[in-house]
Amino acid sequence: MLLASGTPVIAGAESAASTQFDASALLYGEASRANVVEPTARITRVFASGQSLSAQLGVDVISGASPSGALPSGAAPTGQVQTVTTPSGNVKTIRPPDPNQIPTTPFKDNRGVFDAEWQAPFAEWLRTALGGHFSREKDYQSLGATAKLSVDLMHRLATVTAGAGYNRDGVFPVGGSTAGLSDTSLAVRTAPNPKRVTSGMVGVSRVITRCWLMSVNASRTVETGYLTEPYKVVSLLDGTTGMTTGQLTEKRPSTRQRADLLATSVYRVGEDVLHLSYRYYWDDWRVRSSAVDLKYRRDLSDHDYLQPHVRYYTQTPARFFTFGLIQGARLPEFATSDERLGPLHTMTLGTTYGFHIPDYPGEWSVRAEYIRQSGDGHPRNVPGIQRKFDLFPAVNIGTLVVGYSISF
Repeated sequence: MLLASGTPVIAGAESAASTQFDASALLYGEASRANVVEPTARITRVFASGQSLSAQLGVDVISGASPSGALPSGAAPTGQVQTVTTPSGNVKTIRPPDPNQIPTTPFKDNRGVFDAEWQAPFAEWLRTALGGHFSREKDYQSLGATAKLSVDLMHRLATVTAGAGYNRDGVFPVGGSTAGLSDTSLAVRTAPNPKRVTSGMVGVSRVITRCWLMSVNASRTVETGYLTEPYKVVSLLDGTTGMTTGQLTEKRPSTRQRADLLATSVYRVGEDVLHLSYRYYWDDWRVRSSAVDLKYRRDLSDHDYLQPHVRYYTQTPARFFTFGLIQGARLPEFATSDERLGPLHTMTLGTTYGFHIPDYPGEWSVRAEYIRQSGDGHPRNVPGIQRKFDLFPAVNIGTLVVGYSISF
């Protein structure tokens, strides 16, 4: 909410009032895993005074399967029986169909999201924005607010922006919360677990030439409270054979401090526009990541354009990430096998086609992307049979977004 706002640039005080409506539908699918359908609608009213008020409503319908965090059992072809808590909160006894595959558990959930933002100019060189956010799903609720202040300098050739945000979230796993690094599925807490998120950012954008705009943003976020993923587990392994002997619930620290730097360049090449950005991220869980994002917009005519997109992302694992724990060894203070905190690499290839139908109002866009997510799935420190498995198999993901925008 701090770094990306879809609100159009506020018009000057002499401009006439206008309204803009934006709608989109996202289809997201992971091969043999999660599927998401996400319709979103946003309406923005820009007043003659230069103030604007926007509201956005979205719904996520999520289903499919998610890795439980467990490793392949390495057992006989029938596999070992495992008792797991699914992301939907149900405790199930399952027999993995293939003991050489990463176990997954089925889930289904719905999520509703509402965002609102008000912007107002206090002078020709000073603008402010206030925003609010609310989302709710089966086992998570988020309530937050943001504030931003932007100052124009050097005859509006440069803009400095500072902002802050606060989220008051609650985590309430279906069936209650279990103890970390425990082999029991019995709940130790049934009340919601608090989670607090405080964030701040500062950024500067600068018009370099008539064709070149650059910006740099820095942000810092502090999370406290319940940060554990309640449905993920960590496998226990025989130290010699590598066979799975059981599993424990994961456990993460109760605090996390995040920071990132984002540099963006927008350059006009003839009638085309080149967007290039680089983001570096780090936190006190020792996750380090880099992301390079490239878009090139080319107008095909007065009515349509094409914008190819390439993105590469890589990250190091958290300090307590592990593929498994040795049965009988001393337990660490924290442990997770969640691949989102592992040695992750992601490549995205896609394109957007935007078009306007003559004699009909509004603009349409269609964006299709292919995403390949992979990691280092052959660590040298796992025992026995686990060395022959790919513990971080590649995931193929496809997305399709259809959008429509109209001003009136």
